[in-house]
Amino acid sequence: MAFEIAGRKIGSEAEPFLIAEMSGNHNQSIDRAFAIIDAAAACGAHALKIQTYTADSMTLDVKEGPFLISDKKSLWSGRTLYDLYKEASTPYDWHKPIFERCRERGVIGFSTPFDVAAVDFLESMDAPCYKIASFENIDIPLIRRTAATGKPLIMSTGMASLEEIGDAVTAARSAGCQDLVLLKCTSTYPAEPRNTNILTIPDLKKRFSCEVGLSDHTMGLGVAVASVALGATVIEKHFTLDRKDGGVDSTFSLEPAEFGQLVRESRGAWQSLGTPSYGPTEAEKPSLQYRRSLYVVEDIRAGEKFTSANLRSIRPAGGLAPKNFDGLLGRAASVDLKKGTPMKWEFVRR
Repeated sequence: MAFEIAGRKIGSEAEPFLIAEMSGNHNQSIDRAFAIIDAAAACGAHALKIQTYTADSMTLDVKEGPFLISDKKSLWSGRTLYDLYKEASTPYDWHKPIFERCRERGVIGFSTPFDVAAVDFLESMDAPCYKIASFENIDIPLIRRTAATGKPLIMSTGMASLEEIGDAVTAARSAGCQDLVLLKCTSTYPAEPRNTNILTIPDLKKRFSCEVGLSDHTMGLGVAVASVALGATVIEKHFTLDRKDGGVDSTFSLEPAEFGQLVRESRGAWQSLGTPSYGPTEAEKPSLQYRRSLYVVEDIRAGEKFTSANLRSIRPAGGLAPKNFDGLLGRAASVDLKKGTPMKWEFVRR
């Protein structure tokens, strides 16, 4: 299942692939977009993702009914879909300079297309891979077109039923996708850990035989780091320079210091996985000398019996294993023994 994106290995043998999602956090400033790329590179992100759409390709300029966000709990309550997407969209003429800046900074730049025309546009710039957003994972024609490029495909599974995920995976594979990543995603903004259900990650891997990961909208790092232990090989987090600067996605985005910590902690989590292992590792072997063992703790004369007062389990090693303690009590010493002598069988009278 492992594969590469622009020379970067994706799979359990490589540290998790960390994607910094710019989304609309550029706040319609290309200089800010460049600064976000620079910061993402500096804190260790492997990739920087944008989104490719226009307000007109996403929705209609209607200011009532279902086109108005009425959920009072939403970050965007009271706004129309059209105005929100207009503010958040990344201008098409920014794409080339954004991807060039990514290459200059050593990060992989790619995008989420939201319609077939966006795929064609991104193909004209030889995009290295594609992302399908959660809200588009039911758009089978879009999935087929994206998969037909033959590029690696990362697909979020937010809100999707098992049947819908199956339909999306079938569509992708039938259209030519060989390299697929499914991301567990909770499509609330922000998401709460108790609603994240990351035990779905290994289940996705088992059911669909592909790489798996997490598109994480929670506020902290714990969920993302925990996902590594469950097999996540790709982690996506929204990224901004400073949440105080505002922007459509700033509330649930990581700042550079936080993203840098995510890079370090997810790498550490991956390094800790190893393989099922018992007994001392090579690194542990020097510590064996400080395990407990049985020692003479008071001077003992030949013929005197061993008791809990003159024989104890203490550190360091060197004496008999503590499991022999009960079997030694009441038996007689064969020789004189000084306090601090590691206990041996030869010191027991036959």
